[in-house]
Amino acid sequence: MEFHQYTLTDIDFTKVSRYSYFPWMDLTLAHFQVNAMEMEVNQATFQVLENYTDFEVMIIHTLPTTAVFCNCPQTGFCRHQKAALSKLFTQENWLAFFDHNRYQHLLKKVAAQYGLEKESSLENYFSAQIKAGKLEFLLKDKQLTSIDDFDLVEESLAPKAKTTAEQHHHFVVLTRNRYYKNLQILLCQAPMTKSGLPKNPISASESQFRIWQSSSIEEMQFYTAVYQFSQAVQQDIEISSSLKAIAKNPLHLDFYLHDYEKSDNITASTLSPIQFNLNKGDIKLFITKKGAFYAIQGEIHIHTIAYNLQDLVVLLDHFILIKNQLFLIENKFHLKLIRLFGNKGEQLLIHQRKFEEFNRLFLEQIAHSVELNFKDIPKASKPQLKENLYYQDMQPLLFLEESEDFVNLIPVMRYGEVEIPILSKRNIFGTDSKGIQFLVDRKREAETKVISLLLKQHPYFQEQMDEGSFQHFYLHRKYFLDSNWFLDAFDEWQHQGIQIIGFNTLRGNKLSRFKGKIHVEVLSGQNWFNANIQVKFGPKSVSLKKLEKAVRNRSQFITLDDGTQGILPQQWLDKFETYFNAAESIADDFIEIPKYKFNEIDQLFDQSELDPIVLAELSTLRKQLANFSSLSEVQVPPTFVGNLRPYQQQGLQWLHFLDGLNFGGCLADDMGLGKTIQILAFLATQKAKGQSAPTLLVLPTTLIFNWRHEIQQFLPSFQTLVLDGPNRIEKGMQFEQYDLVLISYHNLLTDINMLKKITFNYVILDESQQIKNPDSQRYKTVNLLKSRNRIILTGTPIENNTMDLYAQLSFIVPGLLGSKKYFKDVYTTPIDTFHDRKRKKMLKEKIKPFILRRTKQDVLRDLPAKNELVLYCEMKTAQRRIYDLYEKEFRDFISAKDGDEIKKSPMHVLKGLTKLRQICNSSKLLQYEDLTTAADSAKIEMLIEQIQHKKDQHKMIVFSQFVSMLNLIKEALDKQGIRALMLTGQSKNRGKLVNDFQSDKDIPVFLVSLKAGGTGLNLTAADVVYLVDPWWNPAVEQQAIDRIYRMGQQKTVTAVRLISPNTVEDKIQTLQQHKKEISNSILDDGGSLDVFYLDKSYLMNLLR
Repeated sequence: MEFHQYTLTDIDFTKVSRYSYFPWMDLTLAHFQVNAMEMEVNQATFQVLENYTDFEVMIIHTLPTTAVFCNCPQTGFCRHQKAALSKLFTQENWLAFFDHNRYQHLLKKVAAQYGLEKESSLENYFSAQIKAGKLEFLLKDKQLTSIDDFDLVEESLAPKAKTTAEQHHHFVVLTRNRYYKNLQILLCQAPMTKSGLPKNPISASESQFRIWQSSSIEEMQFYTAVYQFSQAVQQDIEISSSLKAIAKNPLHLDFYLHDYEKSDNITASTLSPIQFNLNKGDIKLFITKKGAFYAIQGEIHIHTIAYNLQDLVVLLDHFILIKNQLFLIENKFHLKLIRLFGNKGEQLLIHQRKFEEFNRLFLEQIAHSVELNFKDIPKASKPQLKENLYYQDMQPLLFLEESEDFVNLIPVMRYGEVEIPILSKRNIFGTDSKGIQFLVDRKREAETKVISLLLKQHPYFQEQMDEGSFQHFYLHRKYFLDSNWFLDAFDEWQHQGIQIIGFNTLRGNKLSRFKGKIHVEVLSGQNWFNANIQVKFGPKSVSLKKLEKAVRNRSQFITLDDGTQGILPQQWLDKFETYFNAAESIADDFIEIPKYKFNEIDQLFDQSELDPIVLAELSTLRKQLANFSSLSEVQVPPTFVGNLRPYQQQGLQWLHFLDGLNFGGCLADDMGLGKTIQILAFLATQKAKGQSAPTLLVLPTTLIFNWRHEIQQFLPSFQTLVLDGPNRIEKGMQFEQYDLVLISYHNLLTDINMLKKITFNYVILDESQQIKNPDSQRYKTVNLLKSRNRIILTGTPIENNTMDLYAQLSFIVPGLLGSKKYFKDVYTTPIDTFHDRKRKKMLKEKIKPFILRRTKQDVLRDLPAKNELVLYCEMKTAQRRIYDLYEKEFRDFISAKDGDEIKKSPMHVLKGLTKLRQICNSSKLLQYEDLTTAADSAKIEMLIEQIQHKKDQHKMIVFSQFVSMLNLIKEALDKQGIRALMLTGQSKNRGKLVNDFQSDKDIPVFLVSLKAGGTGLNLTAADVVYLVDPWWNPAVEQQAIDRIYRMGQQKTVTAVRLISPNTVEDKIQTLQQHKKEISNSILDDGGSLDVFYLDKSYLMNLLR
């Protein structure tokens, strides 16, 4: 048995007043019967009875939440859960199980009878149970005796006490308002006579104050209705339902009818006891021909007893009084009939010339609720019935028609050519071939079967049936067209042989009444999984292209070939959305899913829908990717001059495996693990396999020198073209003669119109994080390139947040991550903002087959240790004064802006932050400000002191993002006579500078700008790194450190960060940690998540 759950918060069961429970109560569900089945502390199970169907509701209270469970098929906060809660709030005994103080109070009352009320653990003496809806405490030791056990003796021996005051009783009085003459119902109280009748004085009791003292919903509704009818002016009263609530009389009060003709005042002598009755009466009219007239007589049948209508009087606009019983007459036609006969006497006489008009204007109007008996018309004989096929051609019908926002469902039975609404009392009249009129009996058993079927299909129908005011059922259009109800109902109607009429005439309705059927079969192709999908609504098929349009528009309807619209249930929309998101192409009756999405196949489809070949293929792919040792060994051809380490050989096998499946890949090994050599070995195997088309390598300008050097060393036989310089592409250039073409990202933007015409074997992007922005021109440009396959290389697939992955992986495996909006909604926002571990796991599983990442700790066991430390450089007085001044100015700027204004002016924000970071280095970096002092940089002083101590034993790299800071450091080193080289983005002799530093022992310091030297350099001669200023992105800093800490390093590496305390640099360090956790949580295991946004609260936090 499955339960759905709804959770409420902040319900306080310790509150005494029921007003506090009002927000969770639903008084409209009073007709539901709620029984307590099991109760224990803070937990209860209830049986809720609706339309003769039992539902089980459980309530479990654990502060601060209350969980409510129900086994009905609905979702959300269903009516059964509401009914159980509403009942619980009105039952003092039940609430005791959810309030310890209330429970102990009741328990102590019982314990006091045994003298145990002051015992500390009363649960040792008593157990609790619910019996007949009430809380009872049972003795665990039957020998314990209460003083109340001797009441019988006391009652027989003790003298009876005399009553000192008369006891007042409550009762209900029905009267007429003396001014407005409308029905008025009052709750009164008075002392009683010995015979049990009220005596003077009689006073009114305030019924409104008793509403919230009620012990049940029925009592609450009773008092509410009495209060409404007690008012002189009664507005917005649902008269029928309110009178029914009073007639139920849950308190078993006496009712009295006030004789307002005697006196406007209510006194004992003006009251007559009555019984207020809800029993419906059936009215019958008897029409008889008497000469030139038709005589009409009427009766009302109550409890099988017939009463002549002329003997009845309408009281207080709604009732008739028979003896001492007051009957509520709900039907206004019935009230008119009773008044009419009361005025006319025993019978109505209509002249035969007026009878046809009388029949049309009156009898036919009331025939649905009044049984008409024509005494002069005989019942049909068998020949008459057979002649007109009344019983041979019986057909249940269901007419559908609109009434504003509602759909009326009118059950009808067709007898031959006559259609009769089943809920009406109409007669069937016929005329035979001789012109003789006759009456046809209706088949009540067959009609009742139709009504019983409808009552089971919607809970509202039973309520409408109980009202008895309509010849039809009705549903709001929204509920009628709810696919969860509508399609099942139509299926059942058709199964039971009920003909549906009027469905296509409903306003704007073109729905198909057939439930959709789906058949799926997934087969394996060369590069695709082909899913053959057939969708049918009855005899009509639907193309997948048309279905895909409906799904994209989130439409629950699809137009069929005959113009009708098939209903798409929500689960269909969700299912087909996943199908179409996974598909590379969509045909009319099948979709093609790329094989690189093999991980999603068994999530998309049931096992029964997968061909055995597909199942076997999926199993093989998973085993190979899970264990590199199962991948086929790849022989490196002799054209590759070099040796691969074991992990590099595995990387080659992984690339070869992906190539065989035409999958793109991301080689994301740590910097310094030899991504370049793995790619060169792979390209050698490609050429050995006969791939003659050239490979295009796109890379940062600063790495061209490194790649040329590596290609010459490991693939000397490769014909390599470097597209660089002003005349890099000549007309008629033959690219086919080259094995490898190198071009920078910058030059690619210029040359794309020519290069996009060529089909390469592979397009490889080095430092692929350069295309991480999917809106950038670089990303759009590389996607114009044509190739058989694609590879990206990066040591930092994620630098800032998960959105960094989208563009890079979409390049190598188009469609893998869906649209940008889809990826942002499904992954980026949940993971980066809300730390959603489930989405993080989903993303890891999706990208895992296409990313190979090994860290140095994983594969280089012999790599020396790396130490990272922070040197805090306290600002000089003048430097601090300048910093504080700028920080206050920037803080005031941020404080004066709202969040949206800040987001609209990011350049102002970044400019302000940059100034603060520059001052942390040296106020001299504010080149256009007249606030600098001669020697104000604590960092330069600290750095020079460090270099002085280390220059004889160590070679050092100094990184900064600001070239102007490097210039200041160079000046300081020159003054101290310390030799240093400097590499920035403007340096032309990059290769010579690197070689000189690596080989010359007399050059201890290499000053490098972070942008120019963060990638592509091998500086293993150094063993100390100084990071002068922290950067927002920790991956950039790590790249800088890895220029030294990489394969070939023999010494212990020390990375030193210079930080100005109590500044924005402190906060940058915290931000860096958050970003590292984002990257680790997706590409590795563990780590909580966070993300940096330039919003107001974060900026204010940056500014202390």
